[in-house]
Amino acid sequence: MDADKVKAAIRDVPDFPQPGIVFKDLTPVLSDPALFRAAIDLIEAPLKKMNVSKVACVDARGFIFGAAVADRMGLGFVPIRKKGKLPYLTYERSYDLEYGSATLSVHRDAFAAGERVAIVDDLLATGGTAGAAAELIAESGAVMAGMVFLVELAFLKGRDKLPETEVVSAIVF
Repeated sequence: MDADKVKAAIRDVPDFPQPGIVFKDLTPVLSDPALFRAAIDLIEAPLKKMNVSKVACVDARGFIFGAAVADRMGLGFVPIRKKGKLPYLTYERSYDLEYGSATLSVHRDAFAAGERVAIVDDLLATGGTAGAAAELIAESGAVMAGMVFLVELAFLKGRDKLPETEVVSAIVF
């Protein structure tokens, strides 16, 4: 199974979460075991080349893909959550979304200094979320080894806003 089959299963939901936004719904991929496995394969392949010990994944859909690939590869999994959701000391970053703003946080002890980390997420849109996550990783003293996304919305040019790091997207719209 390849990227084309996974891409074909992703459905557009117009006007969600607000008018004018076309949401890329990945739940059909998640509900089909073969498609979900293929999606994890698509994320795993470039991640293997990044020589990382942990994947950092953004709340909430990033958790689905990141946890699965971290388990498969024997890597640590670090949740990057919305503000107020982590119980220990955190670093925080605010950023803009295509339809609002948000704040992300990560535990201050999530990464060791110099540790190689990759961000894994479901979708790259405007780059705000991934950029904020990368800043949190840098603030912790870890090394940003790269970013892997299942889907990229290239027309939003989010890649242009990301730090100097390898960015890989399996499926591009």
